Amino acid sequence: MARKKALITGVSGQDGAYLAKFLLEKNYQVFGGERQNANRDFWRLKKLQLTNEIKIIPFEMLEENNINKVIREEKFFEIYNLAAQSFVDKSFTSPVYTSNVNSLGVIRLLEAIRYFSKKTKLYQASSSEMFGTTKLKLQDEKTYFQPVSPYAISKLHSHWMINLYREAYKLYCCSGILFNHDSPLRGKEFVAQKIVSDLAQVKFNMKSCLQVGNIYVRRDWGYAADYVEAMWKMLQQKKPDDYVISSGKNYNIKTFINKVAKYYGFNILWKGKGMNEVAIDKQTNKIIVKINESFFRKSEVDRTFGNSKKAKKTLAWSPKTNIDDLVKIMCESELANYI
Repeated sequence: MARKKALITGVSGQDGAYLAKFLLEKNYQVFGGERQNANRDFWRLKKLQLTNEIKIIPFEMLEENNINKVIREEKFFEIYNLAAQSFVDKSFTSPVYTSNVNSLGVIRLLEAIRYFSKKTKLYQASSSEMFGTTKLKLQDEKTYFQPVSPYAISKLHSHWMINLYREAYKLYCCSGILFNHDSPLRGKEFVAQKIVSDLAQVKFNMKSCLQVGNIYVRRDWGYAADYVEAMWKMLQQKKPDDYVISSGKNYNIKTFINKVAKYYGFNILWKGKGMNEVAIDKQTNKIIVKINESFFRKSEVDRTFGNSKKAKKTLAWSPKTNIDDLVKIMCESELANYI
């Protein structure tokens, strides 16, 4: 029996690497789509020992001819579109590029599937950022979207295009509305990994303190390796649909800092208010966490809190890793860099 062929765009990212590992374990033939001018630093794939298991092919979300050629020739069984300009802050400085990749890139992909490979199943990576400033306590598939960044708006545009092509052209395409999910493969540009990495450097006297932005925003945190299973399960259903994927619990960034600091052996005390709030290491009486205004977003989402009951019922999916386990996984991986 021939192995199923899957394409993962953005395969060098956190989710792409974990998904590639998952699909290989399911005996898929995995192709990784990457920009030709990308830095080709596949450190995540190397860390998971996958570099010899995946065929990397040029895949340009901005180039219609390239997308058409690849889709027409390969006839993939499944495509997982994880490629994106994924930084919220950068989307304010590069809104046109963000929209071209995240919005128009998805249309190019949908059109290629529609014309050249209509039986291909497509997973689109949507984002909890689309909910923005919604006032509802829990966000699910029926929650009103109120995005507050060019990134979130670009993701919402592609989310609705997925719905349109599913209804108008009967394509099998799904959107996964994933809430925050982290791992040791997360880039240091994201707050959870920044906390884990910087506090480790403080522990080993390589950095004086961790500097962060708003520590009172609340996030629904999960483990990326759990979440890629949900992506795959979406494409195994009889009918395509959209699903919220979340832990169902949320914590503020201050709590995440406390958990990481405790794991590293710090006994911290918070003092001050507002921009002057700091965390002090009781043992040394040194300030190890400071607030830095430059890390505040132009437009902040104060709280994310997902309701993934639909995924639990339909996909038989639920997260396996709680926040304490996630902190342990990330901190242990970080500490290994210093041994």
